Amino acid sequence: MNKFGRKLIALALGAALLLPAALASAETAPGQAGGAANVKTDAQTAEQLGLLAGDGNGVNADYLAKGSMRIQAAIVSLRLQGKLDEATAFTGKSNFDDASLVSAGNQAIMAYLHSHPEYGWTGEGANRFNPLAPISSQQLYKVLLEAAGYKSDSDFAYKDTETFAAGKGLTGIAGVSTLTNAHIATALVESLSAKLPGGGVLLDKLKQSGSVPAASVLPAGERIGLRADAALGTVLTDKEGQTLYVFSNDAQNLDACQGACIANWPLLDSEQLQIPATLDAADFSKTTHANGTQQWMYKGWPLYTFVKDKAAGSALGEGVNGVWFAAKPDYRVMIGSSPELGRYLTDGYGRTLYYFAKDMPQMSACEGMCLTNWPAYGSVSGSLPSTLNAADFGFITRADGSSQATYKGYPLYYFVKDAKHGDATGQNVNQVWFVVDTATFGVAPAEQPATEANGQLPAAPAAPADEAKTYRIDIKQFSFGSGPLTVEAGSSIVFTNYDDMKHNAVATGGSFSTPLLAKGESYTITLNEPGTYDYYCEPHKAFMTGQIVVK
Repeated sequence: MNKFGRKLIALALGAALLLPAALASAETAPGQAGGAANVKTDAQTAEQLGLLAGDGNGVNADYLAKGSMRIQAAIVSLRLQGKLDEATAFTGKSNFDDASLVSAGNQAIMAYLHSHPEYGWTGEGANRFNPLAPISSQQLYKVLLEAAGYKSDSDFAYKDTETFAAGKGLTGIAGVSTLTNAHIATALVESLSAKLPGGGVLLDKLKQSGSVPAASVLPAGERIGLRADAALGTVLTDKEGQTLYVFSNDAQNLDACQGACIANWPLLDSEQLQIPATLDAADFSKTTHANGTQQWMYKGWPLYTFVKDKAAGSALGEGVNGVWFAAKPDYRVMIGSSPELGRYLTDGYGRTLYYFAKDMPQMSACEGMCLTNWPAYGSVSGSLPSTLNAADFGFITRADGSSQATYKGYPLYYFVKDAKHGDATGQNVNQVWFVVDTATFGVAPAEQPATEANGQLPAAPAAPADEAKTYRIDIKQFSFGSGPLTVEAGSSIVFTNYDDMKHNAVATGGSFSTPLLAKGESYTITLNEPGTYDYYCEPHKAFMTGQIVVK
């Protein structure tokens, strides 16, 4: 697995401890047969076509993870217009006043743009180009639309760029405020199929101009897309924009969907698979059903569409019968289902999660060899299936400073002998380790549904009702999220950085200040006094701000 893949898996796990070898191998090779031999990422395609060159070491994981800047968007624009070689060799001396911020090679490109305003890069006023400013999906889609021959302020207004782009099939990075090079790769490959005003697609124009090799063809097979859904978050789609789903019953039986089930939930199959550069090819594999039918899987979960979704963007299959859920790249937990275990918690890869009957709310009794055999599950952020309550999930901080995820206050664990997706060999071990049945956990025995009789010990009590609440602020894509966060006095607020760049949070009045957090690091503050707390990130205070309202 490449370095980029390992980074994505680290995000998915956030494990408090390194997993034992058997469990770690299950993570890096999710699913069953097939592997990712017929999967190609947009980064690979963009590099092969010469649309991206990287920064000296090719289009590698480090390059893809870096934030994109205005100078990179300008280079993309010139490359698509067949002018990049001319710009690179330009020797004119007139330039923007801030050209010294970039390398000598990029200074030549800025000088070329300064002398050729007809290419649409006139700077941001006062003879400044602002080459290191981050770029948004709106800005990049404007570049791509103009490369396809559409004119800003004529064919579309800048404020409507993303709506207009969606009409041309450009949706893969919509709504992303701060792009990485991986986003650029996906937008570039997606744009190859964009319709030209006079007919044909952008790839045809690029071949004619020599911007890509004359033998270039559009990516073959099925394409996985990412759609920002207002209700569900980011979901996976097929090439038609149809929502993709996973089936809880597949946790232990990949042939669980048969007959009429397949008629209602068609399997996703094709020879080739093209995926966004922000996803990991190693997370995709194929399973072969008993009847010989093949099906693509994501993180070990077979992928389906739903016949009642009649239009792109529809997600009517979400939560159906409590076992069908939209496929997402960032599930912190999922739900497995079987007649023996009921509906129980797994991680995003389908590996079973457990609770320990000797634990107490917000406290782990598992240390030493116990923790070796039952590794702590540390993922504390990400999406949840719609049938679960986000308030039931939190985390504790272990003695070594690592985080462990909790459900209704109780710590969650893996079992070292569970080697793959669907294994649940830890159930009832020593009569103190159990799967987390979402229907019965935390419910008094007299209140448990009569249909639930899966052999568990009496459900663990719920966490105390008067426990102080914990809220989370995830720092992603140079943002603290949208809108103010409202909390109760005495609440804990956990800042977690998911960007490659370091960030912190500093209150304007000095009431709190976090250290600079590297990627994956967290810091917790507690606000006891009611009031409004405005804050900012010191390195990026010009555009990274937030607000917490304490009641």
